[in-house]
Amino acid sequence: MSSPRTHVASAFDLDELVGVKGATTVSVCIPARNEAATVGQIVERIRTKLVETRPLVDEIIVVDDHSTDRTADEARSAGATVVDASKVLVEFGRGHGKGEALWKSLFASTGDVVVWCDADVRDFSTRFISGMLGPLLTDSSVGFVKGFYERPVDGQVRGGGRVTELVARPLLTMCFPELGEIVQPLSGEYGGRRNVLEQLPFVEGYGVDIAMLIDIVNRFGAETIAQVDLGERIHRNRPLHELSPMAAQVMQAAMRRIQPGLVPDSFMLSPPDLEAHEISYAERPALATIESYRQLHPRLAD
Repeated sequence: MSSPRTHVASAFDLDELVGVKGATTVSVCIPARNEAATVGQIVERIRTKLVETRPLVDEIIVVDDHSTDRTADEARSAGATVVDASKVLVEFGRGHGKGEALWKSLFASTGDVVVWCDADVRDFSTRFISGMLGPLLTDSSVGFVKGFYERPVDGQVRGGGRVTELVARPLLTMCFPELGEIVQPLSGEYGGRRNVLEQLPFVEGYGVDIAMLIDIVNRFGAETIAQVDLGERIHRNRPLHELSPMAAQVMQAAMRRIQPGLVPDSFMLSPPDLEAHEISYAERPALATIESYRQLHPRLAD
């Protein structure tokens, strides 16, 4: 049984990556909702170090997912192309959640390789981007890369988040053992080749990360996946009560792939003394099946 290969971000030299990049184009996409406090700094660092100083990245796209703060203004001022999520693929109606923003960012971007990162990272380093690009630019057999990192919380260094350790990793180890060595299957830093990503459906909500891993293994094999140690990363730590809906969406997406029909498409999550949440499953179709996308990428015409 093949397992994903593991790399360390610091092992990839920027100048060497620029050299092997050649004609390959790279897009960095950042889905953001109300992240005005951090998104500008992230964009500025990518633009300064990976566009202007070393031409590793060709475009930086921030998908503004219905923000009510200055997220779009901060991103635009820092040098990103800002895409209003409400104006992309409008013929499919309004969706919701993380997966929806990822799907629309893939549509709006042009790179042969697409890398995503979260917009709420307080100590963003460009090694997150170069580290994920490393396997994709140096090994043609790699189609998808997942980042992992140490997560300091309250002064202590920890591994994956609570939903990762209590839900995602046990599920994958039991049901998809070839993915059992993925350190942080729900991390927001990952990327892949467009010709892989465009063939995948995108689950709209938080289930997108685990669903993407499972779909790639089922379609392309675990040997096409790599993971990269990105070092340390600090981000917002959510209170425990906010994690129940996220955990439910992760389990729902995975279990639909384990056995179709095993879980309902919609149900109410009603913890005692907490607000009830409706957990509904929805996914967007693979972009390669959409005519407007195929027109943007004529190589798909046949």
